[in-house]
Amino acid sequence: MNTTELKTFISVAEHASVSSAAEELHLTQPAITKRIQGLEQKLGTALFDRIGKRLHLTQAGRLLQHQATEILARWSDTERQLHALTDEVTGTLALATSHHIGLHRLAPVLKSFTAEFPDVHLNLTFEDSEIAHEHVRQGEVELAVATLDPNGADDLTTTRIWDDPLVFVDIEPGAFDLQALARRPCVLPGTGTYTGRIVLERFSESGIALKPTMSTNFLETLSMLVSVGLGWSVLPAGMAGDLARIQVPGPELHRSLGAIVNPRRAMSNAAQAFLKTLDTYADAELPAQPT
Repeated sequence: MNTTELKTFISVAEHASVSSAAEELHLTQPAITKRIQGLEQKLGTALFDRIGKRLHLTQAGRLLQHQATEILARWSDTERQLHALTDEVTGTLALATSHHIGLHRLAPVLKSFTAEFPDVHLNLTFEDSEIAHEHVRQGEVELAVATLDPNGADDLTTTRIWDDPLVFVDIEPGAFDLQALARRPCVLPGTGTYTGRIVLERFSESGIALKPTMSTNFLETLSMLVSVGLGWSVLPAGMAGDLARIQVPGPELHRSLGAIVNPRRAMSNAAQAFLKTLDTYADAELPAQPT
């Protein structure tokens, strides 16, 4: 049994399909089937029940899926430690970032990093910040650049890179206290997002229940909804553009954007180099937004 067989098994288990696994691994279906059959022969047990066109894990398969995931994670960790013994910055860096940071903050960082370290292959995925945290937690990516959990994440190591002021915006200017604002139509970040929680907590601290007319995780969509008059919202100051700002008494809202890594995983040279590059852009001003 080797890591190639385990990776193939995990792919088939996750997709419940030989054809999908073959597409993901860039192999033929017969090659996938041969690997699975070989693994079953070595272990002396069936790993899948084949029912119709779907594959279902057997009890042995479910046990192996958990163990295989652990084995591959430890092997990847060992590889990173071995590579770290040299000064070479090479290999693949699995990085997750939020859509907002990817669009508005990360471009100059990526440009600088790839110019300095051309031998690193970046495997970049765009996720909601909450999912990016979970990917780091589960070892699916080595690091993430996203909105940091305002309540903290004790099992992860986070580094604040940018302070991101938030502003109340609407199609027309105005001044309202929280109670009056809560009575007006609003479109807000999803209540499950860190940004949404920051807004809701501001109102709940004053004993006010806020009920959005509409919610979405995409801040660019919120900007559009405000611009057509569907309600007020809260956006990063750098995204306010031509939208009118609402004056609201009390402290300003802020969120922190930064890097997230898992302290239980060895960090590759590529990840360490990326964090150093990222740090050089800490609290850099946003480029002017188009109007």
